[in-house]
Amino acid sequence: MNRNIVPPARVLVTGGAGYLGCVLVPKLLDLGYAVDVLDPLWFGREPLAGFINHERFTLHEGDIRDQDAVNALLASTRPDAVIHLAAISNDPSSEIDHDLTRSVNRVAMEQVMRAAKAHGVARFLYASSASVYGIKQTEDVTEDLSLEPITLYARFKAEGEEVLNSLIDDSFCGVSVRAATVCGVSPRLRLDLTINILTEHAVRRGEIRVFGGAQMRPNIHIEDLTDLYCQLLTAPAETINGEAFNVSNRNASVGALAEMIRGVIDPSVNIRVVPTDDLRSYHLSAEKLTRELGFRPTRPLEQAVRELKAALDDDRFGDISRSVFRNVVHMNAHPEMWRKDQADKA
Repeated sequence: MNRNIVPPARVLVTGGAGYLGCVLVPKLLDLGYAVDVLDPLWFGREPLAGFINHERFTLHEGDIRDQDAVNALLASTRPDAVIHLAAISNDPSSEIDHDLTRSVNRVAMEQVMRAAKAHGVARFLYASSASVYGIKQTEDVTEDLSLEPITLYARFKAEGEEVLNSLIDDSFCGVSVRAATVCGVSPRLRLDLTINILTEHAVRRGEIRVFGGAQMRPNIHIEDLTDLYCQLLTAPAETINGEAFNVSNRNASVGALAEMIRGVIDPSVNIRVVPTDDLRSYHLSAEKLTRELGFRPTRPLEQAVRELKAALDDDRFGDISRSVFRNVVHMNAHPEMWRKDQADKA
């Protein structure tokens, strides 16, 4: 079975300029890895400012749909591991243009996996999603339950796991991370994720608008999730190869999350409940991760709320009404960005 990936190994992070990548990459650099990032920079390069000049960091502005570019990058950098974060992220973004989503989240995803194996990559960490389970009635959603995705985004994430598992062997270790909804501050801040957006509403508007409220949703602090990716690089291959791991801190109803946020921000914040047809609800179990790898999240969700409030209070990100903080809004505001890339890859 192949080796663990330890510094000074080289790691390629696709989509490394995104919300998760901008927290993960500095951790990899701090651990001693050499890091390459492949990203089209649809949301700008400003979030990379904290590490773009690091001696062991290299940015490659490009698109995973460009198969020739991906192969050339793998051939020239010869990474020991690939962390595949690149995707049209979340259900609403994936519904903007189905052809775009298919080209990135399905076609290019498989091409990256096959190319990584062909170029001798030893370990492949795949950012799947807890959404692959669909709607479950069971009390705890565990990794052995069937995958029943109900959205295009979730379907392609599930198919990505199938592709990866078809490629693994003693020389190519692959693992899928089924993450809960992520929350917290990142240099590439997103204000379209459950806790993040509810916190922004509480801080800036003095009111939290809750759609439905009874739906159960798992959440994980971005610092915990990025810690897990770092740990998966060095985890024994025989323990993780071909496996999928749920990662979550707490399961709570959307209404309970709003109550928690109000408690952290200001008890006088109003909570307004409005109807919704989004009935997705599930209770994610992350016990396998603890049992197999000894990993437990350490950051409470309240910490994410406090950190978001601090970032908003000190105007760290400037005008937060800008579209760049909300994926769907930004993609709709700048269709020339992804339509041009779509045409270039046709």
